[in-house]
Amino acid sequence: MITFEELGLDERLVKATTALGFVNPTTIQEKAIPVLLAGTTDLVGLAQTGTGKTAAFGLPLLQLVDPSQKYPQALIVCPTRELCLQIVNEIESFKKYMTGLNIVAVYGGTSIGAQIRDIKRGIQIVAATPGRLIDLIERKAINLEQIKYVVLDEADEMLNMGFQDDIEFILKNTPNRESTWLFSATMPPEIKRVSKKYMEDPKEIQVGKVNTANKNIDHQYFITNAQHRYEALKRLIDFNPGMYGIIFTRTKADAQDIAEKLTREGYDIDALHGDLTQVQRDRVMGQFRDKSLQLLIATDVAARGIDVKEISHVINYELPDDIEVYTHRSGRTGRAGKTGVCMSIVHSRETFRLRQIEKIVQAPFHRLEIPTGKDVCRKQFFYFMDKLLQTDISHGDYETYVPMLQEKFADVSKEEILKRVAATEFDRFLKYYENSEDLNLREDRRQRPVGRERESASRDQGRGRKEFQPGGNGNHTKLFVNLGTKDGFYKASFLQYILDMSDLRKDVLGRIDMKEMNSWIEIDKGSAAKMIKAIDGKTYKGRKIRMNDASR
Repeated sequence: MITFEELGLDERLVKATTALGFVNPTTIQEKAIPVLLAGTTDLVGLAQTGTGKTAAFGLPLLQLVDPSQKYPQALIVCPTRELCLQIVNEIESFKKYMTGLNIVAVYGGTSIGAQIRDIKRGIQIVAATPGRLIDLIERKAINLEQIKYVVLDEADEMLNMGFQDDIEFILKNTPNRESTWLFSATMPPEIKRVSKKYMEDPKEIQVGKVNTANKNIDHQYFITNAQHRYEALKRLIDFNPGMYGIIFTRTKADAQDIAEKLTREGYDIDALHGDLTQVQRDRVMGQFRDKSLQLLIATDVAARGIDVKEISHVINYELPDDIEVYTHRSGRTGRAGKTGVCMSIVHSRETFRLRQIEKIVQAPFHRLEIPTGKDVCRKQFFYFMDKLLQTDISHGDYETYVPMLQEKFADVSKEEILKRVAATEFDRFLKYYENSEDLNLREDRRQRPVGRERESASRDQGRGRKEFQPGGNGNHTKLFVNLGTKDGFYKASFLQYILDMSDLRKDVLGRIDMKEMNSWIEIDKGSAAKMIKAIDGKTYKGRKIRMNDASR
């Protein structure tokens, strides 16, 4: 097998990879590093999460930038702050034996002032999320004109999150780049358009089959009524007492709500979503990594960049809207040659989507029964007994208490002691599940055939889509503001601006429709007056801002 040294890397970088325990490069590293070391070739790398992409572009960047020049020479753009920090930490470990090289992470949710100070101290590599980077550009706090190398990491996810305009704005502001390196798990049409517009004859490297799921993962699904999803989730958790996993929801509201309910019921769980501060995210992730938390519940966006080993289960509380996201979710388990389980809780109308996902990931999906209450109690009972037998009693002066215990239980039979132990441990479970209903949706309970499922699901999805109505949407009203793309805003920077000005949370907002000269904002009716008061009449770049309720 080829070594890092044979790829043409600087001996200091080879020394660092050896110190980290890396002997042989992964496939994406072996194919990409020799190409990128030239520094003049555009590249599109298609590879799944966990294949070593960060080293594939990070090592060449460290070799190409000039440490004697204290200005940004390389730019890495990624979708989330979690991934941004992970990239910086990994590249920091690679430059262990190199001096004068500095890298900074810039992302939202933390002090922009501190990040500006870091940039001014002199750096060669910047890792950034799109919104915060655009904010820095508009403040003239960072100069990208001398950037030679641009890396777009997790490009497909950035496009899924609506960052296409932001990416194009960033690329326009790096006019002197010598090469652009785009890494993605998938190749949707939007990425092809970006590569065609901003890259010159890019070399394409594909590792493995795009969207193919890990063969070490057992894909399971459970069919129930929509109103029974939460109960089904609890059953699956209770039936797998040794589970160490991530539960995925579509929205941050669901993530927070379910986490709060399960916490009240005694489960070791916390939520990870976009409303958390960086300090809160770090605390949650620290507890999950050291297994103080058994479960993490997260949205797809918040989970990007999470790299935690030994995750045994992934649970889809609902199937993702984008079928390709399923691969990213399931890929959190079954890593490093270990087996994993990906469970999906679905309604009968969603079975056609399962078939679509099954074709894309090229792995069989197994329908299983949601366990009955008796099944759960039996499973928990045997798990507890196994744990009891495996308990280490070699430490501690237990012998001192044995005579007292023998005296105390002299008239109690062994069978009765075991019953009392079981009752102490399982009283809550037994009471909760003694009259539990069957949560499985069966054929005789009016389950539709697949053809009609497809039609019904299509109608439901149509009803569920948010249309941008003139007077707002349900509990939302619509605000008009005379700011638009002509003012230098893109969606992410505009969102950041109005939230900073009004001191409101992102979850009060609905859809934002930006035009050249003005924009329309859907907002909770209860928060509309506060936003208008905070923004209307203020000035932006010398121009007076007008904001009003467009529904009136």
